[in-house]
Amino acid sequence: MSAVGSEENSQLELARVYAELLARAGETQVEVRLDATRRACELLGDIHRAAPVIMLTGTNGKTSTGRMIEAIISAHDLRVGLFTSPHLHSVTERVRVDAAPVAVEDFVRIHDEIRPYLEIVDAELAAAGRNRLTFFEVLTVLAFAVFADAPVDVFVAEVGMGGEWDSTNVADAEVCVFTRVGLDHQKFLGDTLAEIAKTKAGILNRSIDDTPAPHPVAVIGLQDEEAMEVLDAQTVERGVTALVEDRSFRLLDRRPAVDGQLIAVQAVRDVYSDLFLPLHGAHQAHNAAVALVAAEAFLSAEDKPLSADTVAEGLSHVRSPGRAELVRTGPAVVVDGAHNPDAARVLAETIAEAFDFDYTVIVLAMLADKDVHGVLEELHRSADAFVVSEVMADRALSAEKLAAAAREWIDEDSVIETPDLNAALMKAIDLANESGSARPGIVVTGSLYTVAEARLLLGRESAE
Repeated sequence: MSAVGSEENSQLELARVYAELLARAGETQVEVRLDATRRACELLGDIHRAAPVIMLTGTNGKTSTGRMIEAIISAHDLRVGLFTSPHLHSVTERVRVDAAPVAVEDFVRIHDEIRPYLEIVDAELAAAGRNRLTFFEVLTVLAFAVFADAPVDVFVAEVGMGGEWDSTNVADAEVCVFTRVGLDHQKFLGDTLAEIAKTKAGILNRSIDDTPAPHPVAVIGLQDEEAMEVLDAQTVERGVTALVEDRSFRLLDRRPAVDGQLIAVQAVRDVYSDLFLPLHGAHQAHNAAVALVAAEAFLSAEDKPLSADTVAEGLSHVRSPGRAELVRTGPAVVVDGAHNPDAARVLAETIAEAFDFDYTVIVLAMLADKDVHGVLEELHRSADAFVVSEVMADRALSAEKLAAAAREWIDEDSVIETPDLNAALMKAIDLANESGSARPGIVVTGSLYTVAEARLLLGRESAE
């Protein structure tokens, strides 16, 4: 078979597997349980215990921070498996080995190998009158199976939602990372930062069986006071060592640089200066500080200490597609998956600092179950015009409703409604080119679905 034919066959097989996954209850149809995922992992030989685990929870910044941890530990010559969600273009992006998406052939092969065990669990659940394994539960088991098969030296696992009952929490993490806690998924997690923080603190749980397991180290990024009070109380109650930003470590300095920024971090074991981070925004600098300390904590028992050169090498290669990512110039187009008020606030700050546009068109498409007015409140001061549209997703908010919401925040003549994202991008480019400004820019945001569709329309088919 030719290379082209082989590639086509691999993609067909991947499409088959993805269709099987999608036939299960989706990521918004959450089962509040751990036993089903644990049962599948146990049947497969305790794959969730095949390597030590670093787990990340929080509302925003998990994927970027996970990629930074992956980069630093990979530069330390260890093999890393990284599990994140959601994906932009291919489900294989969620399961990374050696700092790249798992090979399609391996993803398909391992899925097919574990399918009989998944069917056993499905049958047991059905016999008990319970729902079968969900999309995310199966994907979590598949990720652990990929990592065990590789094998890797460490799993870095991003919580899908919450923490306490998220499927990833079947693993006992040695290091538990908390990025910033904000309001999102309130239907499942609660309406206050305190409630959400308590659910996320559930990743500090240890095994429910008799397997000995040391208490984890908690690495906690900057938090609002309400969330921090809960995390402090939870770490004390559980007897967990907590390394908290601005207490145990801090970001000392950051300066804009070409295609990123230079940062200095006072970590727990050392000071790391002049680190080039090829990502924009203060939030990414703080994420890098958290990632560095998480790597320090994980590697603390090793004979070979983490070196400044290793950290610098790792961070210099970090990429985080869809997060303040410049995907086109002339005019500049930046895509960012901000979908809640906290992320939108950070995006507004990053636009002002890193891109210095003198005329900004915001292309906005969102999901109906998100805080639309909260996002608009944070973004409207950054926009000279909004081009609103509708993303291709089951939960999409209609362009008509989004336009009506936007007109409550900005002059109605500055809000343009379009039927689809392609039309929105074309209109935004026209507005930027016709603005007469020296530095016009377009920001595409509202959800990662929006970012994924825009990247494809702009010729960015890879999330690497």
